[in-house]
Amino acid sequence: MSALRVLIIAGSAGIRGALAEIVAQGPGLEVMGTAVNPIAGARRIEDEIPDAIVLDLDTPKMDGLTFLRKLMAQHPLPVVMISTRGEAETSVTAEIRAAGAMDVIVLPKVGARSHILASADALREKIKSAVRNRRRRPTPLPSQSVAPKLTADEILPPPNRRANVGLTEPVICVGASTGGTESLRVMLEMLPRDCPGLVIVQHMPERFTATFAQRLDTLCQISVKEAEHGDPVLPGCALIAPGNRHMLLSRRGRRYVVELKEGPLVSRHRPSVDVLFRSAARAAGRNAIGVIMTGMGDDGARGLMEMREAGSVNIAEDESTAVVFGMPKEAIARGAAAVVVPLPRIAGQIIAIASRKR
Repeated sequence: MSALRVLIIAGSAGIRGALAEIVAQGPGLEVMGTAVNPIAGARRIEDEIPDAIVLDLDTPKMDGLTFLRKLMAQHPLPVVMISTRGEAETSVTAEIRAAGAMDVIVLPKVGARSHILASADALREKIKSAVRNRRRRPTPLPSQSVAPKLTADEILPPPNRRANVGLTEPVICVGASTGGTESLRVMLEMLPRDCPGLVIVQHMPERFTATFAQRLDTLCQISVKEAEHGDPVLPGCALIAPGNRHMLLSRRGRRYVVELKEGPLVSRHRPSVDVLFRSAARAAGRNAIGVIMTGMGDDGARGLMEMREAGSVNIAEDESTAVVFGMPKEAIARGAAAVVVPLPRIAGQIIAIASRKR
């Protein structure tokens, strides 16, 4: 039987090294690779699927729990989580298990590396057990089955391809996921004050989007805010969908506003890029410019194609700069993007296309 290939994701070099040492010395186990943060780990998963993942809870660029939830939505793999937050935080370990980890190892923050090495046999057994339990898990009954991957049909109907949408000012619709927070900063900082209004879906948890928007607002020439229901889409302003709410583009005369909705997860996300893009196809048609950036999975690919069929000109981030190429790759494969450029050129393409539309 071939060895189980294990991907190790940990921010601390000491912890990462200790975990790699333990796995490499275990019979039936092999280190597939190591990553300093979940974003680097996601890149590895795009190239090769491991048999199991050992994931540190406290990692740079994205915390382990957020990555665990994204992973379970896209690639439900056996995960053993390492936490150095202490036994007292039982609520954290419960949350980790609820998010899909097969097991949790709680270590003291001080001397974590030495405690990992001391627990080598137990850790190796937990990894093997996680894989066994995942493989042995019976096929769920219909009432227990994993939630289906819903489409934007759950939120709004498809666009009418025969509808004639009158001309307005351009509106920019942007979707991003893993690695998108930094990529959005790069793009938005390059946009001038008089650029067309933007509506943005970035996959983020609830309560994080407001802080994210406030930070961008201090860095960019344009204004950036977390969207509120009924906000107008204005030139020189970017509206970011709040975590846990779908955001739709709606038209009132020659102006656009955003609507926020509850509803089920679409493409296993709320907010969903597909929902935003479909609403743009319906409300803006040829007045819209779609932009799909770095992210794991395929959310946004279908909606971007609907935008293109409605007359929009769309941009996809090139693989050379995408932190994770999953979302742009899917959109490009469908033929949804007319322009494929690296991150530093996206802002310039937006302005050039908007100028031609005007």
